[in-house]
Amino acid sequence: MTLPQLQPTELDLGRACRLFWRAARLRCPNCGCSGIFRTPIELRPDCPGCGMQLDRGESDYFLGVYIVNLVAVEFLFAIAFAGAVIATWPTPPWTLIQYTSAVLIVLGAVGCYPFSKVVWMAFDVMLRPVSRDELPGPLPPALLSDAYHPGPQV
Repeated sequence: MTLPQLQPTELDLGRACRLFWRAARLRCPNCGCSGIFRTPIELRPDCPGCGMQLDRGESDYFLGVYIVNLVAVEFLFAIAFAGAVIATWPTPPWTLIQYTSAVLIVLGAVGCYPFSKVVWMAFDVMLRPVSRDELPGPLPPALLSDAYHPGPQV
């Protein structure tokens, strides 16, 4: 029995929301399985559920993770800073805000890092769907990325 060929579908909002919802819960963007982290900041080589290679084979992959982390921490800092200034107006404690901000930025960068890794992976899977080459052995089409559906059998 031969498996049907895979045809990529168009990018759609439902699929993107599903991928990013899985990423927000620190799960595999492809199948939604938990347990993809070996340590709080280190991914396993493969997803324990679908077997997708979590290292997608690019030497500069960390740059996307870095950008997502930087934007997330800056956004959180801006909200916290504005909240602190508004809450203490008209006499904000600038020295306290300055030192607290520095500590929160460092803690935020460390805390957001695992989420940044999985969000970037979800973005990558959205634009470059998982192929059979990235999965171990012959798998049923249900375990392949949402971006693929069985095409006509040849």
